[in-house]
Amino acid sequence: MQRRHFITLLGGTAVGWPLAVRAQQGERMRRIGVLLPATADDARFQAFVGAFLQELQSLGWSIGRNVNIDTRWATANASEVRKQAAELAALSPDVILAHGSATVGPVLQATRTVPIVFPIAGDPVGSGFVDSLARPGGNATGFMNFEFSMGGKWLELLKQIAPGVMRVAVLRDTTIPSGNAVFGAIQAVASSLRVEVTPVNVREAGEIERSLAAFAHASSGGLIVTGSAPAYVYRDLIVTLAARHRLPAVYYERFFVAGGGLISYGPDFIDQYRRAAGYVDRILKGEKPGDLPVQTPTKFELVINLKTARALGLTVPPSVLAQANEVIE
Repeated sequence: MQRRHFITLLGGTAVGWPLAVRAQQGERMRRIGVLLPATADDARFQAFVGAFLQELQSLGWSIGRNVNIDTRWATANASEVRKQAAELAALSPDVILAHGSATVGPVLQATRTVPIVFPIAGDPVGSGFVDSLARPGGNATGFMNFEFSMGGKWLELLKQIAPGVMRVAVLRDTTIPSGNAVFGAIQAVASSLRVEVTPVNVREAGEIERSLAAFAHASSGGLIVTGSAPAYVYRDLIVTLAARHRLPAVYYERFFVAGGGLISYGPDFIDQYRRAAGYVDRILKGEKPGDLPVQTPTKFELVINLKTARALGLTVPPSVLAQANEVIE
């Protein structure tokens, strides 16, 4: 999707469309709120929302004809997220699309009646967003980032690509349930792979920098970066520190590897946003979010940066290269 066309779509609110255009089909106008923990110029989130809007269109929802979109770019600032969540809820939209645990929580605090769909959430049960995955029961439903067993897969990949690694720092966010749960999954397989794992909290830049510098004083170290809002905010710093301390690192999403990281394995979030559009469509047509089960990812992608591998003196095994969805030279 071209950037100009995408921005036009994002701007498609009721204010921007003549009454005659909206009324000519005689359809009921619906309203979707979108709350994102990013800035409007964030290319990653632009791609996510672009996929969401395209899928909505394929399902028969046309901006200005039968649906309007109120998009709020709340940044990753917690107070701004809460403010924007309250403002969106006050508009009483037909449904709100909210990205990630740090965004879904504030929306649920603002409303327990407006349906909420999350394209990405770490642990919706542990976070209290839903009663269960099969029967959410409340006003929220959507799609998980990954199952916790993914943590073991990350450690296995790290050992495959860097067999000399014996110590692994795991960046996690302890303020979300998935942070501890994924770390537990990594711990569960660490002994069988003869690896010692060390938790590193991701709260602010200085803490990350000090913790990784201390960890890197000893040899044979590696790094796993688990999914969280702080990890995304400090993504450039984390990739830079991994290179500086020569730590082979596995990340949860492609954009780290595109920015110089070594390897990533995780769900295709573009696909998650398309699937979320399907849930929004079903809610707009009368289904209740509490009756729509929370789903796990169905599409995953493995991305490898060979330039980074060479800089670390690593040779990627052919068996790992053969599994890659994308190889960055």
